Amino acid sequence: MKMEENISSVNNSDGVRFGIGEAWAWVPSRTHWCCIASAAQLGWGIRSCKKGFVGDSNFMPARAFGVASLFVGAAATAFFAALNASGIHTVEDMREAGANIRKGMRVPPRNKAE
Repeated sequence: MKMEENISSVNNSDGVRFGIGEAWAWVPSRTHWCCIASAAQLGWGIRSCKKGFVGDSNFMPARAFGVASLFVGAAATAFFAALNASGIHTVEDMREAGANIRKGMRVPPRNKAE
């Protein structure tokens, strides 16, 4: 048996071999984690707004900044998840998508000097 086969496959309790891909199929993808994180940040921000401020008024600016950071972080995480879900993983993918949009709108391609 080759070492690579031993690393890339697993035996279940019945002795049936299956690959690591099938073994970890239940684990959510990076896009799912980003969606979960975005929803958690948004929920935490809304809860913090509804709760109001309790405590010393000297800490109010720090708390307001923290709540605003939750909303900005939720938006950024949701945007990242949307890019990931649409198949855009690199800057080149983004440039290609932009070129396709310009072509669909029948706008001439951009010069590199612009």
